[in-house]
Amino acid sequence: MIIRWLATILLLCITSWLCITSWSLPALADWTMPMSFSNAELKGHDFSGQELQGSEFSNANLEGSNFRDADVRGAVFSASVLTLADLHGADFTNALADQAKFDGSDLGNANFTEAILLRSTFVDTNITGADFTDAILDGSQIKELCARADGINAKTQVNTRESLGCR
Repeated sequence: MIIRWLATILLLCITSWLCITSWSLPALADWTMPMSFSNAELKGHDFSGQELQGSEFSNANLEGSNFRDADVRGAVFSASVLTLADLHGADFTNALADQAKFDGSDLGNANFTEAILLRSTFVDTNITGADFTDAILDGSQIKELCARADGINAKTQVNTRESLGCR
């Protein structure tokens, strides 16, 4: 009896709009699968302006890569090399970038809200206008970043010094 009932509903769904209006699925164009670039050699690669939410870049060599205005919310950059990279205006909200090397990179106007940046390095890094609101950083990182923190993020309108809790 139950099997006959399910078969009838399935037949109705196939021949009518019942399934589309009752049990609609998200459009495939609205759903993208995160990309994996773990352990990749991507020196100088251009990711500018791309939507890379949730993508995996663990242990990747991204030296000199361009992530300008890229959307990397929730992406993973654990132990990656991002030296001399252009990350200007990139959105790293909720990203995991622990033990990453940002030395000599441009992080101007980047958004690191709620990002995890423990044990990452920022030697000679431009952070003008970067937003670190609720980011998880080591005390020594905060001290180093506060020494040169300046500006207001163009998108979030948050002062860099205030986002780091500088005194």
